[in-house]
Amino acid sequence: MSATAISSPPSPGTYRFVVGSAAEAVATIQGQLGLAARVLSVQAQPRAGLGRWLGAPRFEVVAELPRPVAPKILHPADRNEPPPRTAAGAEPETGAEAPLTAVLRRAGFSDRLLGRLEITSGWRAAAGQPLSQALIDLGRELNSAVTSRPPRPLPARAAFLGAPGSGRTTALCKWLAREVFTRAARGQVWKVEFDRPNPAPALEVFCEALGVPMEHYAPGASVAAPGFLLADLPGLPPRGTVEARAMMNFLDREQITGRVLVLNAAYAAEGLRAASARGRELGATHLVLTHLDEVTRWGRLWEFLVEGELAPLFLSTGPALTGDMETEVIGTVLRRTLPGP
Repeated sequence: MSATAISSPPSPGTYRFVVGSAAEAVATIQGQLGLAARVLSVQAQPRAGLGRWLGAPRFEVVAELPRPVAPKILHPADRNEPPPRTAAGAEPETGAEAPLTAVLRRAGFSDRLLGRLEITSGWRAAAGQPLSQALIDLGRELNSAVTSRPPRPLPARAAFLGAPGSGRTTALCKWLAREVFTRAARGQVWKVEFDRPNPAPALEVFCEALGVPMEHYAPGASVAAPGFLLADLPGLPPRGTVEARAMMNFLDREQITGRVLVLNAAYAAEGLRAASARGRELGATHLVLTHLDEVTRWGRLWEFLVEGELAPLFLSTGPALTGDMETEVIGTVLRRTLPGP
């Protein structure tokens, strides 16, 4: 007699078979329940009359098919991981990112700036609007965050600071050309080297073409011409070094109160943050962002425009020593990142 599964199992998830041998039990269980089944018990089945002497033995086998166990979903705290960041007032992440956050991230906004924005009342108000209106409201908030600061014209005595490769000398030349051509201003340029060379032959030639005196700075140098004084400094030195102290002493001794930090906007965010911190330690007052012709996601600029409270001086949008600059910084960045009001 072939083995059959009992239609009414003794308990949920268990099945009873009557078989004639262990091999038959294995074949039956695997054939009907699969490899996941487990044998719970095997008992000889009593037979009546002569059958117990003449008939083949019969065995009752009880097998279990375990219920699928759902994988345990651990809370972030159980995994010793930080909880996912969510928009202010939002529930923990349940799927897709909030539309406003997703759009801003695609525009280049850093997680650092998004985290700062999401705890503001302006963000909560914007997040409750349709996406198009939310972007407009956010643009107004960003514009206000920068333009509400007191105006800070660049002082007549100013130095251009920046890490190697930031384009600080080119930025100085652009500003110099603007002063001469647009404002008909007169002044002088210092090339400052300290104990390290600061090669920039194009600067001397450019100054000669503009009719602006340029000299290599030495302690005790005097300003030979009335008007502005622009100083081209070497690359930002490491913190706490002799070069760093020499640069700060120079700025203070020569009463150079305008200190323009030049950042290469095409650099990685961590490098920009490090250079920004160094510039602030040297008393930076203004900000120039360069190499914008190499940047596709301008949203990454907002972190450096909003934080640090440096007055935006201009954007450099090309390598030329004249032109390729935008002095309407906030309006230009808004147009490249968010829709206008």
